[in-house]
Amino acid sequence: MKREHVIDEEHPARRAARASMGAVMAGRKDEWLRLFGPDALIEDPVGPSFLDPDGQGHRGREGIEAFWDGFISTIASFDFAVADSFANGPCCANVATITTTTDDGATMTIDCVLVYTVDEDGLITSLRAHWEPERALATLTSAR
Repeated sequence: MKREHVIDEEHPARRAARASMGAVMAGRKDEWLRLFGPDALIEDPVGPSFLDPDGQGHRGREGIEAFWDGFISTIASFDFAVADSFANGPCCANVATITTTTDDGATMTIDCVLVYTVDEDGLITSLRAHWEPERALATLTSAR
């Protein structure tokens, strides 16, 4: 099996991961929010960071919507490149690189492992993004 095709293999968590990445890249907030279960948790990144000083994550529809409004909506574009993907049980771990671009043209590259967990209905119950903010910030290019 060729590695570049692994993300296309069917698995409920992979489907949810693809849908999540697609909605983020297209800027479709409502579509993205519908992918999550009512008590879902997003940890992006896992642990305390400038995006989540307490490191408790963003829980439930209100918390997840606040994460979109406070972070995702502030980025002009996202590009996800998945290098590899591992699906087991209700989870899928994607080895990925995310490139973000702001309205003024500044870019940042985030090398990460994104772990999606889904329930029996295919809704995301947990999204854990393992990445190091300092490493990502070191890739920040200046705006135009």
